[in-house]
Amino acid sequence: MHPECRHDVVLKADYVGSTEYIINTLNAAPAGSSWAVGTELNLVRRLADQHPDKRIVFLEKTVCYCATMNRIDLPHLVHSLESLVRGEVVNQITVEEHVAANARIALDRMLALPSVTSAT
Repeated sequence: MHPECRHDVVLKADYVGSTEYIINTLNAAPAGSSWAVGTELNLVRRLADQHPDKRIVFLEKTVCYCATMNRIDLPHLVHSLESLVRGEVVNQITVEEHVAANARIALDRMLALPSVTSAT
């Protein structure tokens, strides 16, 4: 379960962790094991395709496809950055101040972590 899922669902999960944690957990899982994964649908699909020896399904029965998640790619990033250079803010998201404050704390903590690179 990704920790960004609903809190009541996260509390019931056997395993909770980041996207990397989910990927590593499924990579290490034994063949023949079954997993219901609570995270973004396309990641679950990719993991299922990568591990045909395991049963990996999307946790949510009623799929609400997140079309905006697919816009996290280079062309959309370039468009956003070029718009900012022109002084235009596109796709601005606003949240309540207490939400923004807690998000900033989380972001600052993530950025403070030492960088880890994999040897290739």
